[in-house]
Amino acid sequence: MNRPEGLARLGRVLRVYVDRVSAFHPNARLYLVSAVISGASMGVFRLLFNFYVLSLGYDEELLGNLVTTSSLTALLVALPMGYVADFLGRKKSLIAGTSFSGGAVMLMVLFPSVPMFIGANVLLGFAQSLAGVTMGPFLMENSSDKERTYLFSFSSGFQTASAFVGNWIGGYLPTWLGSAQNVSATSTLAYGGSLLVIAGAALTALVPLFFLRTPRLTQEQRSFFAPIAYFRKQPALLGKLILPMLVTSIGAGLIMPFMNVFFRQVHHQPDTVIGSLFAWGSLAMGIGILLAPPLADRMGKIQLVVVTQGLSIPFLVMLGFAPWFGAAALAYYIRLALMNMSGPVYQTYVMEKVEPSARATVASLVSMASNFGWAFSPTISGWLQVKYGFGPAYLGTILMYVLSVYLYWRYFWRKPAAGTKKNVTFFADEHPKD
Repeated sequence: MNRPEGLARLGRVLRVYVDRVSAFHPNARLYLVSAVISGASMGVFRLLFNFYVLSLGYDEELLGNLVTTSSLTALLVALPMGYVADFLGRKKSLIAGTSFSGGAVMLMVLFPSVPMFIGANVLLGFAQSLAGVTMGPFLMENSSDKERTYLFSFSSGFQTASAFVGNWIGGYLPTWLGSAQNVSATSTLAYGGSLLVIAGAALTALVPLFFLRTPRLTQEQRSFFAPIAYFRKQPALLGKLILPMLVTSIGAGLIMPFMNVFFRQVHHQPDTVIGSLFAWGSLAMGIGILLAPPLADRMGKIQLVVVTQGLSIPFLVMLGFAPWFGAAALAYYIRLALMNMSGPVYQTYVMEKVEPSARATVASLVSMASNFGWAFSPTISGWLQVKYGFGPAYLGTILMYVLSVYLYWRYFWRKPAAGTKKNVTFFADEHPKD
């Protein structure tokens, strides 16, 4: 391909991208603003909370138990939250989920103790579950086939990229607040003050949500029995859609909640470096997610999932076992972008496969699958780290990711559904459907 042809093709891709983004519904735009604020705030929370707990004298085993608490709660309440989301409506559900998240962080800072940490993580699990099961149906209802994949990717990509700013600020915030209070940047007071500031900022994500204009759900969509009837008709399809995500979550829960601890203990990096690393990692992941829709147009949704997640595995090996910080950091960036860029694309694929009346409940099952591993794996990983270090946890993650990629390939690519194109066309002008 010569340079003029390449530039012409790039121009066509950009025009399509602008056309799809211009088609976003006003409700979708308001949600994206809220997602950006939430993404930045939770980026700081994820960076600093582990350090805050460790500064209180607790160890990694408690950190694992807290991740397990929030994820297990989200797992257990996910299915009823699907019905709650239908009953309350999308707007009220999103507002409630955002409010509970900010409130949970405030409680953990204002009343720091093991019982409060556990109770607040239960509340955080409720919030994550309610917001999670609402997002997919909300985006489906506020998009058309034309721009849907782009909207799902923008929602996740903007939230992730905004964590670039959040993680960068989070790396320096304890230093700024510690200096203002004449205490160490690694003190409990500095970490706690930082998290309190972030909890307040997270609640500002409510403002755009109050301006949403969402229609009332029909009686059919509110029906308790409609999702059950759908599950009885399509049990095999639902199992195949959800099982690979379940396997991925088991592997992710072993190592991903502890990445900040890994870089501190294994590579001996300070908070500012880890914050910058997380910030650039969030930006890399956000860019990858935003690049996914045009790639999915050409490759196919499932093909994108298999190729990108499969390519991420060698970099996961490099991240876990490279002896040099520079190599581990590079692998961290590339793995984040490759592994996560297909997430919104697959979520779109799942939502398109189910009937409107079952979407919230199917989103609940997706949430349960995503939280299952995070509910149990961190406790196992925390114990392994105390006894044996990070090596066994990384090996477990690698094995689970290999299995999940195989399942995606086995269920949806090797035996595609009727009408699906089996051959992958990377640079065709046409846009084949999955």
